[in-house]
Amino acid sequence: MIKHKESLIAGWGNYPAEVCNVYRPDRVRDITELIASGAQPHYISRGLGRSYGDTALNHGSGVLLHTEFARFVHFDEQTGILECEAGVSFEEIIEHFLPRGWFLPVTPGTKFVTVGGAIANDVHGKNHHVDGTFSQHVLDFKLLLASGEIVHCSREEQSDLFYATIGGVGLTGVILTARFRLIPVESAYLEVDYLKAKNLDHAFELFAQTNEKYQYSVAWIDCLSKGDNLGRSVLMLGNHAPASKVKTGGDPLRIKNKPKFNVPFNFPSFVLNRWSIRAFNFAYYNIHQNEKSKIVDYDSFFYPLDSVHNWNRAYGKKGFVQYQAVFPPETSRQGLTEMLKRLSQSGRSSFLAVLKSSGEQNGGLLSFPFKGYTLALDIPLHDDGLFPFLRELDELVAAHGGRIYLAKDSEASPATFANMYPDLAKFQAVKAAVDPNNVFSSSQARRLGIVEESR
Repeated sequence: MIKHKESLIAGWGNYPAEVCNVYRPDRVRDITELIASGAQPHYISRGLGRSYGDTALNHGSGVLLHTEFARFVHFDEQTGILECEAGVSFEEIIEHFLPRGWFLPVTPGTKFVTVGGAIANDVHGKNHHVDGTFSQHVLDFKLLLASGEIVHCSREEQSDLFYATIGGVGLTGVILTARFRLIPVESAYLEVDYLKAKNLDHAFELFAQTNEKYQYSVAWIDCLSKGDNLGRSVLMLGNHAPASKVKTGGDPLRIKNKPKFNVPFNFPSFVLNRWSIRAFNFAYYNIHQNEKSKIVDYDSFFYPLDSVHNWNRAYGKKGFVQYQAVFPPETSRQGLTEMLKRLSQSGRSSFLAVLKSSGEQNGGLLSFPFKGYTLALDIPLHDDGLFPFLRELDELVAAHGGRIYLAKDSEASPATFANMYPDLAKFQAVKAAVDPNNVFSSSQARRLGIVEESR
């Protein structure tokens, strides 16, 4: 049986950090033997560790790293259907298939995520209003259950497990392989328009005017602006650029190598403060002007922070919390306005604030997005007073019919979570049928009451 290493690990926010028993299996048999042995009370899968809170932590229990399950199985050049193991990263998919004219159907703001993690967190991107979440492009996957059985899950076969697993944060079993459809592209570039919004109301107007014209849309928000300027923004609206518009002089399906940077150590906590963030926001908003049809490479458009390795260290040793919530259309403006006001009044600041338009909800029982608008905030963890404030935000979100994203959560209560996710009981019923002893569990799942404390 494979050995474990007791390690202090954390999510991308570096909070919380927990001692877990980490395993690195390289065969399916390693996992089945480990589970059958009862060596750990619980197990949870972990990919590249880009969820922010305790989604892939398991205090005092087992964490299964999937970095060895990273092989391509089959690709159909006619249909764009790719089959691969769950540990394959989005970065590897782009490196292998973009030069051949294929790109990811949906991607979050980092390419350092695995296929298994993308399904388990049902990731979304700048095109949710058009193309939905990643799972909506997944045809099927193989899932290893607590019993050791491997089942084939799709919308037609084992559909209850399929819809419990997408967005189910690893609690139904271990995703082994998946098949999903890539999209054809002519180039590695996007044609992007930049529009400045003077405040949040103006940003909503611009989203409404442009949503049908652009496959991708996102807005950077100045969270420290107040009064008539509350929520002033820069919208970035894009479509994949045809090869004819790429004038690089080289292969339009390739981009030039760019310099990479690294944050070698945790910054002192005072570096990112209200005043430094205010200065950055002022400069960022004023540097950008309304601009049409700018040709931007995919890396700069989708993954601007990936060029800075370990950028999470900029928030200091205590780390940070990314808080993401979605509001339905009828309450989005009021809810987001109130959220930004409370953030400003609290004296706290978010270095990165991203607003996106979201489309229709899919069938995932614990999948996050539904039609409306979603806002993500990165808030430095300078003191314990942050958590009462975040619970106030939870109450605000719930009161407006919204919900928070499990991949970003590190503080919600069981009651809050149950209120926000009406299909929780359905999910628990599906899980109980295939994992009655809660072999698959995480620190987050126990904190939120998704599973019981012990089996």
